[in-house]
Amino acid sequence: MDDKNIRMIAVNKKAFHSYTISDQYEAGLVLVGSEVKAIRGGGVNIKDSYARITDKGEVYVYQMNISPYTFSYNDNHDPLKPRKLLLNRAEIRKIYNKVNEKGFSLIPLSIYFKGSRIKMKLGIAQGKNLYDKRQSLKDKDASREMQRINRHKDYS
Repeated sequence: MDDKNIRMIAVNKKAFHSYTISDQYEAGLVLVGSEVKAIRGGGVNIKDSYARITDKGEVYVYQMNISPYTFSYNDNHDPLKPRKLLLNRAEIRKIYNKVNEKGFSLIPLSIYFKGSRIKMKLGIAQGKNLYDKRQSLKDKDASREMQRINRHKDYS
């Protein structure tokens, strides 16, 4: 599928600030109907979420908050329940080997629609030190300043 069929739902900006992302993987989500409806309405938060590989070799995302769907009365879902992610066995093996190294973890980076399906981008992350965070903020400010200067140059 091409990029025009991708529509972003939520991005974990905290992950890019607090972690260095080495590898990224795309995973499908196992959801019930009220969860899909709530996500379509934008009721999802992945800020404090994380993913783990179970003993059975399955990947689950934890602490992903999907708000209850307001029009679903009887079978509304639990907002913070663990949700299964769909990945290939080879991808799970690669992730497992990398996450078992010291200092690496599996973090959700974004949730988006790809066509009619809901996908999650996962990243293998390593925590940044405080000075690394400061340096990335300086770099971000400098690039923003350069864009602002270039924008004003074009109008002169």
